[in-house]
Amino acid sequence: MMQVLALLPGGEEDQLQALPALAALGEQRSAQLQVVCPARVGSIWTLLPAVERCIPFAFGQRWSLADWTNLLGNVREPDFQVSLNLSTDWSIDLLLSLTHIPMRVASGGFSATEQVKQQQQGWRGQAWETWLQPLGVHCDADAYRLPLPQSGLAEARAALPQGDGPVLLLAPGAVLDWSTEDWRELVEAVGRAVPSVRLLWLAREGEAPAGVQRCRAATVMAEAATVASVDVVFTDEPRLAQLAVLTGTALVAAGMEDPRRLPRRDTIKPLPPLSRLRPKDVVQALAA
Repeated sequence: MMQVLALLPGGEEDQLQALPALAALGEQRSAQLQVVCPARVGSIWTLLPAVERCIPFAFGQRWSLADWTNLLGNVREPDFQVSLNLSTDWSIDLLLSLTHIPMRVASGGFSATEQVKQQQQGWRGQAWETWLQPLGVHCDADAYRLPLPQSGLAEARAALPQGDGPVLLLAPGAVLDWSTEDWRELVEAVGRAVPSVRLLWLAREGEAPAGVQRCRAATVMAEAATVASVDVVFTDEPRLAQLAVLTGTALVAAGMEDPRRLPRRDTIKPLPPLSRLRPKDVVQALAA
């Protein structure tokens, strides 16, 4: 069984965009994966069963010599056959050169045994296939769907607002670009357009608008199950937008017009940032 080490700097959006590719690697090469990533995003990898372990590391200039030495010890002990290094940090290049990993895939650096050319256009989730080519692995990232447990899906569906109408998940990001009045106006406009709509609010900060049920999902796995259980997601939160992509849920995403952030689908509508939108613009996008 192939042992693979993936070194992935970046935030939640970067990790989620890498998930389809690592899932393909795990399936097509029966690979067991370990991921080195910032501690704050390690929970993302609970979504992929092929990932056996997450090793926290502060990429960039935030690591200490003790951190680096500890990481070296972690990656030298297992019998890795492959490393996928998305970091351009010289310290990671040096670290990999001190291991016995026979295939070291990277976009550059003296430790790389296989160099790949990073794609600069299109959705970054599919651009990951370039990193898998030296391994003979194919990745159709747009077709990938998260393997969520049935128990989690059942729990999420049971927690939806009662009724028979479509469920719209409202999920503002950490930076609240809309006022309480803006959200209230959107809720009222959606209710007028679709009287049977069921509204659900998912946000780590802030109160839900009056009359909107709050979602209590406390983990990224629970968030994913909730996203998979609704009909449409409206959000400007990158984590929840990527969860909608990976579950195949219809998505209206504010602030994500960059084509590298989302795949092209009829069910995905990227919009300008919330600060440039009014509630009527969102209603029009939801109705389109």
